[in-house]
Amino acid sequence: MQVQDAPEGGRRVLLCVCGGIAAYKAAELVRRLRDAGAEVQVAMTESAQRFVGAQTFQALSHRPVRTSLWDAQAEAAMGHLELAGWAQQVVVAPATANTLAKLAHGLADDLVSTLCLATEAPLLLAPAMNYRMWRHPATQANVALLLARGAHLVGPNDGPLAEGESGPGRMAEPAEIVAALGALA
Repeated sequence: MQVQDAPEGGRRVLLCVCGGIAAYKAAELVRRLRDAGAEVQVAMTESAQRFVGAQTFQALSHRPVRTSLWDAQAEAAMGHLELAGWAQQVVVAPATANTLAKLAHGLADDLVSTLCLATEAPLLLAPAMNYRMWRHPATQANVALLLARGAHLVGPNDGPLAEGESGPGRMAEPAEIVAALGALA
């Protein structure tokens, strides 16, 4: 897979979408990033594809979506390493409790976790989960470890959650994420 450069003056943003209901907000995030002049490459976990289809992100990003480490064409030239090096910024939105745990402990068992482990670009995490999962000591320890290693956090916000409960766990709104990425530039 040949990774193209961003338009003149634009940032190259790798958006990693994980499996949670907040994945629908990631589609709006792609649109807002492109409106801000960024070139956006989307990578999705298998679980994310159960919430939003790759075709949605392809239409919005104007780029083929990466979904697997096992894509023979993309990986013929170690495409995941090329993509990790291409990114000037990486945002994980939504960042699920599962993905936060993987990243905190250096696990690389899918495309998204491998890309995050292989990149040297700034990493912005936008957590989204039930408030009990967010408050769990394991999640808090994983987030603290990631922050200590230089990752950045936006959200989660407090408010109504998909399951009808309310509390901290809502993914930050796309405009907030774009602003947080701008502050990292």
